[in-house]
Amino acid sequence: MYRALSIVLLTMTLGVAGCTQRESADLVLSNGKIWTVDGSLPVAQAVAVKGNSILAVGSADEMRKFIGRTTKVVDLHGRLLLPGFIDNHTHFIDGGFQLQNVDLRSAATEEEFAWRIGERVQRYPGRWITGGDWDHENWPGGKLPTRGLIDSLSRKTPVFVSRYDGHMALANSQVLTLAGITKDTPDPPGGMIVRDPRTGEPTGILKDEAMSLVWIHIPDHSESERLEAATAAFNHAKMRGLTSIQDISSESDVKLYSALRNQHTLTARMYCRLPIAEWKGLAAEGIRAGTGDEWVKVGSLKAFADGSLGSSTALFFAPYTSDPSTNGLPMDILQDGRLEQWAREADSAGLQLSVHAIGDSANSAVLDIFERIIATNPAWDRRFRIEHAQHIHPKDFERFARLGVIASVQPYHAIDDGRWAEGRIGHERCATTYPFKTFLDNNVMLCFGSDWTVAPLDPLLGIYAAVTRQTLDGKHPDGWFPEQKITVEDAIRAYTIHCAYAAFEDEIKGSITPGKLADFVVLSDDILTIEPVSIKDVVVDMTVVGGTVVYERIPRR
Repeated sequence: MYRALSIVLLTMTLGVAGCTQRESADLVLSNGKIWTVDGSLPVAQAVAVKGNSILAVGSADEMRKFIGRTTKVVDLHGRLLLPGFIDNHTHFIDGGFQLQNVDLRSAATEEEFAWRIGERVQRYPGRWITGGDWDHENWPGGKLPTRGLIDSLSRKTPVFVSRYDGHMALANSQVLTLAGITKDTPDPPGGMIVRDPRTGEPTGILKDEAMSLVWIHIPDHSESERLEAATAAFNHAKMRGLTSIQDISSESDVKLYSALRNQHTLTARMYCRLPIAEWKGLAAEGIRAGTGDEWVKVGSLKAFADGSLGSSTALFFAPYTSDPSTNGLPMDILQDGRLEQWAREADSAGLQLSVHAIGDSANSAVLDIFERIIATNPAWDRRFRIEHAQHIHPKDFERFARLGVIASVQPYHAIDDGRWAEGRIGHERCATTYPFKTFLDNNVMLCFGSDWTVAPLDPLLGIYAAVTRQTLDGKHPDGWFPEQKITVEDAIRAYTIHCAYAAFEDEIKGSITPGKLADFVVLSDDILTIEPVSIKDVVVDMTVVGGTVVYERIPRR
């Protein structure tokens, strides 16, 4: 299955070619404030680039010696230059499709939600409507939508639109019929069919593994449609200063990224996580953690331990405050032992483990698995990751650090979920929800990203969220659980060198250091000195990938 993929990736040249100082650089960016994320020279004024790598870093005067007749010189006019941002968790191609799909995230009422779907049906009658990213917490009353809201607007058009966290979706009656879902259909393991309490009929809401009953009926996208979505996603990313993406990918996604790499049209570097169930195919083809080159890498695996807080499927030790009848919904592979078996065998094959865990019980269960793997498997630089790590039991911070587990978190979720999380699980548990400062205080490696399309693909909004914790409803001007706020400097590290470490790439990216890849972002304002609340208004002026300017907001002055 993976032979063609392994041939593409294993024949790529690994690593970054060493830089040899020559008479002139290809590019010099000067007269700026360069925050290098390199302790040996924290702040500089200029950086010189040769080929795709950093040649030298220092003062403007020191970099002049690298300026020759053909050197391109960019005057930064005092602007802040940082290492290129790295996003630790995206659903990148899905994000590209969502940019072209119906937008339900900002719908403020049930009526607006239904109207937007109806408008889309009128524009594209008969074509599947998916995506959407709706959030019922935005609506008065916060009730889940039902198929009755949209059936009359979509009688001949299949509709299957997801909540923004991806852990539940609304199907119209046509889709339920197509999937054969009736009042007699049992809940699949790891999933739930929400039913009308009076009639027992499906409401149209399907949670977690129940969504799989529909997914198998959705037509595949054509190659041209996938390319169009990828193009939209890369354009979106470069405008936000992203030079590397750590993606939750499929095999076809990796092949698409590899094709774009071979055409020299990639504008961000891709680190791809494939489903853990496919580990044997990867291992059989000799793929290990970090297989590939500086543009496309594989060898990391994604698994799920539980659902999400918004869907009340995140797995907790104690019942939900909002619904004492449930502790959440563990994924089937966690309950039946497959997750631990696959994880142990994949780790033995040199593949990285990257496991989704939201609730405190799910995080603890994944740490248990990691601890047993460390005790039984041969030692290696495995860099275990827990994706999201949102709600942590106090007993487990020490284990994160002791086991070397990376907390791969998405800070924007804190200011989004913070509007309603206490209503779900109570005040006490929220004290260790999105616990960024507690992670750092316990010497846990903390890296940042977006979980796009669950949250905006925008590192500056993530930094703003981490340092202010001001919820989107404006009700926490001093920050939601302000003791968990972190500094701007720590947030930048979490979006650069720490993300690079989480992908075994800290030797080639993540800081502005001679010999590393020339990936930079130039910002309109100095986020290190402005008021933190203003960071959300800062924009990217320039994005540089491998020494090439791939995005510029304004003409060079």
